[in-house]
This record gives sequence, structure tokens and C-alpha cells, in this order.
Amino acid sequence: MLCHRTEADTDICGYKRMKFKLCVHNYCQLLATGLFPQESTEDFLVGDTRHVIKEAAKKSCFICYKMGASITCCETGCDRTFHLPCAPDGECVTQYFGAYRSFCWEHRPQQAVHARPSQDNTCTICLDTVENRISYKTMGCPACQDARFHRQCVQRLALHAGIGFRCPCCLNQEPFMMEMLTMGIRLSKRPPSWESVQAVTPLGQRHGRCDAKTCLCPGGREHTEEAGPWQLRLCSSCAAEGTHRHCSSLGNSTYSWECHTCAGTETGRHQSTRCPALGTGARLGLAAGPSARLGSRTALATTGASPAYGLRGHPDDLPAPLRRLHWQTRACQPQHFQPGIINALPGCVAPQQHLLPSPSAGLEAALL
Repeated sequence: MLCHRTEADTDICGYKRMKFKLCVHNYCQLLATGLFPQESTEDFLVGDTRHVIKEAAKKSCFICYKMGASITCCETGCDRTFHLPCAPDGECVTQYFGAYRSFCWEHRPQQAVHARPSQDNTCTICLDTVENRISYKTMGCPACQDARFHRQCVQRLALHAGIGFRCPCCLNQEPFMMEMLTMGIRLSKRPPSWESVQAVTPLGQRHGRCDAKTCLCPGGREHTEEAGPWQLRLCSSCAAEGTHRHCSSLGNSTYSWECHTCAGTETGRHQSTRCPALGTGARLGLAAGPSARLGSRTALATTGASPAYGLRGHPDDLPAPLRRLHWQTRACQPQHFQPGIINALPGCVAPQQHLLPSPSAGLEAALL
């Protein structure tokens, strides 16, 4: 009721407050001329607010020429009045601290930052072009004298950075913050938004759409099911992209999938549980035949193994000679066997570093 706006920029006016059927924006109330909060409760009396609204109905905004202007320039002798949402259009400055003073375009505070000849006229925040001089819309850092930014850009940065607000160029904080407050930039007492878990990723929320080049789902990219061809699989590396099983030709045996960005391919990459021993053996330099007969836990490679014989898996799933080799190796750690012993096993390659003398010849005979 103070600015006569149902929808206004919350960065400027703040959020609405409703009390006794009286709806006002937070900063419209704080910046209204002649309206002061109570010292005990730091809140405004409804009667005082209604009185200011009645007085403002007699005053015209010098920017939009509509009645109901509740803010008057603080300069002595100046009678310009305006609505808070009209302030940016009229290049007025409203200070969101202390006495919450307001100034018209003629009496507003000016920055003492001067442009340098070699300076690049680019906004440090959005990298778009700015004016080649300091003005209401183009602001500068008082510390480094180099940074230039749009007023709207630095206002958004101030609200997102919160208590971490500083110059984006020289990282100066205290003088920079005081200068921005004086020039009408509203600051926030909250922690930076990028350090808040809820601001970055709300709890319980995950990626929920198919990002395949061609989505085949009749229900669209947002449609997902718990099982079947329209079950959504997320990238196992970044979890930032997903695909329906059918859209990327993923069978029921596929347990992981990578998007094309992480896999470095156009169609993505997936792994299957049907024959993972082949891929594991290839990475370890093993032949395909014997490794596939080492049992399920070895094939899935979900547990650790002895480094002496270059295989991954549970010792109980190994053949009898390898099982005896494992436990006797553990008994004489940190010794390892010479390459000749392990290379005698089909498809096995022994490690080539930290090799110590071979154990007894009886154990070597048992492996042959």
C-alpha cells in the first residue's frame, strides 16, 4: 500500500508483510519518510503506517507522476518524492542501513572513482560493456580503482555473496562494502548462497530427465518409471545427466552408464554385469579364458586381493594352487614372488616392482 505495486522487485522492495489487513513491502516501510519503528519491538505500529499512507496519497511521484509517493529526498530544502520501485528509473539512491535515507538524482552521493585511460570498459561480473565513466548505472571499486560493473550486477552479487561480499577484482572487502552501502546497494547477512546445500541442490532432489539426443519415451523426457525401458539411469561419473534405458539401448544387465561428456563419445558408455571379467582382465593385462572361471566375486571385482599375482577377487574363489599361494604370501609379507612363479600360471602377469627372492621350491612345485 506504500508503493501501490502488487508485484515489485524483491531486491529493491523486499518481501511483503501482512498485518491487520495492511500489506506493505519490508523496505517500503523502512524507507518511508516519517515512519519509525518502536524501540522496544523494532516493529512499526499499524496506526503510524496508516497515517503515512494517508499523507503519501497527497504527494505525486516525480518519476511516474502518480500519487502515493511515500519517500522524500533527505536533502534539506528538496521536496522531491517518489515510490521505492521507481527509484532506479529516476536514478535515486536509497541506503539500506542506519537511518535508511533516500536521495533524488540531484542530491545522491557520487563515487570519487576516476576512469583510467588504459582501462577496459567491461563489467567485471557479467563481462558486458559498461560506460566509460562512473555514473548511476556504472560503478567502480574504491580500493583498486580498476573494477567496473553494472549496478544491477553488483546488487545481485551482494545478495548472493552475503557476508562474503567483496570486490570481484581485487577482493577488497570492508572499504568496498561501505562504499556500496553508501551508493545504495543492499547487502545480506546470510552466508554465501553457493555454500548453502539447499541453495545449490535441495535435499532429496536429483536429476530427473532424459538427456539422450533422441528421447523415445512417449511420456516425454521428464517421464520416469521405477523399472522397465523407461527407468532413468544417471551418469555414474557426474550424475548431472540421465537417460532412459531404451533411449540408450541399455539392457536389464547394465549396471552403470556414462554420459557422452564423461565418456568422451557421442553415445555414452555403459558396463554390463554379464561378462565383466573380460573388461577387468583386459585392463589388468590378463587373458580372457582362466579369469572367467575364478568365480562370481572375482569376476565382479568387488573385493580386494593379493597383489602378488595380479588378480582381483576373494581368495576363497581362487583355484587351489592360487589359494595356497595367497595365504602363504600373506604369511611372509611383505615378500612377493618372482615373476617366473606367477608367469607359469596361464593368463597371469606378475607385478614388476618390489620383487624379493622366491620362497621354498616346494611351493613352486605345487603350482606347476
